[in-house]
Amino acid sequence: MRISTVTMFEQSVSSLNRQQADFMKVGQQIASGRRVVNPSDDPQAASRAVRVAQSQALTQQFTDARVTARNALSQEESVLNSVGDAIASARTLVLQAVNGTLADADRDSVASELRGIYETVLGQANATDGNGRYLFGGYRDSSPPFVRDPAGDVQYVGDTRTREQRIDASRLMPVGDNGDAIFRSVHSSAGYLAEADAGNTGSLTFAGPDAVNAADPDYGSRLDITFAVAGDVTTYIINGGPAQPYTPAQPIQHAGLSFTFEGQPADGDSVVMDRAENMNTDLFATFEKVLSVLENPATSASDKAALNNTLNSALREMDNSLDNVLTVRASVGARLNELEVVDAVASNRQLNYAEAMSDLVELDYVSAISEYTLRQVGLQAAQKAFVDIKGMTLFDRL
Repeated sequence: MRISTVTMFEQSVSSLNRQQADFMKVGQQIASGRRVVNPSDDPQAASRAVRVAQSQALTQQFTDARVTARNALSQEESVLNSVGDAIASARTLVLQAVNGTLADADRDSVASELRGIYETVLGQANATDGNGRYLFGGYRDSSPPFVRDPAGDVQYVGDTRTREQRIDASRLMPVGDNGDAIFRSVHSSAGYLAEADAGNTGSLTFAGPDAVNAADPDYGSRLDITFAVAGDVTTYIINGGPAQPYTPAQPIQHAGLSFTFEGQPADGDSVVMDRAENMNTDLFATFEKVLSVLENPATSASDKAALNNTLNSALREMDNSLDNVLTVRASVGARLNELEVVDAVASNRQLNYAEAMSDLVELDYVSAISEYTLRQVGLQAAQKAFVDIKGMTLFDRL
């Protein structure tokens, strides 16, 4: 069989090109650090690597979302801490004002300090984050959630929903609490409150109510207590029931509650007792009514009774507000702890993805360098063979 010079030349060049291509491919892998440089290198591994990369990107998105959620919750927790301290300070001042030995000037001084705390709490309720969004406005976070109406009363104009953010594929977390739930609500465990009618003219004061029998069938119902005075006889009626004689300082038990009245009521004076959630739950309204009685002189017996009743009711309302703020703050802390747990899980997940990606497309440098050396020897052999074959011609013998 005759082999032409052209055939030998073409085969030599083809072998040389093939060896050079293999050598350059290994060199490209070493330079990039990847075994799969092009999808054609390993189609199955390349397709799986795309899915892993998508999972990595999604996990990173949720990680970024958790950073935003953590910042928002941390700011809220800081503000709630300040609010809790302010309510505790306000309660101490109210407790000081209950002291019957204080003169009007002393109570006015207490009121001045209490008003400063009031304005502080209002300012915290309208706190913003670093981006100018109001923390406690719900989804309506572009304007202050608490504003004063023309009468000077603080009103909530924010949204009553709670902003949420997806922090993981299966978790939609609240990243804020609306102001209505913080400053105008009480915890479900709050007990009873008593409040004297604003039109009372007698010197009636009350203590309690305290729960003594939650199993009573009427426990939890509202109590409307009305007093009647006929001559020297004073009676009271509870929820339209039979009239009963009134004896000052004698404990009364009704509907699982125990309460005590002192002083002398006027005819028609009344007191309401009900669950705290059905009474005043507005912290700012509590501040307003306390300031109102402290800033006005208490000269008559009825004025002093109104002062005492208002302050005693306010103490319980502030206790309930403080409990509610602390409950919300505990919820914020629990969410911050949950973020830490989810972060740890996501970190482990990213490590698994990185390991899977390494197995699919990353280069084993030890084997790659060995193959690089082998390809280099093969290329050199092909080059030497090409030189030798190119010199095999009869013209060299002539």
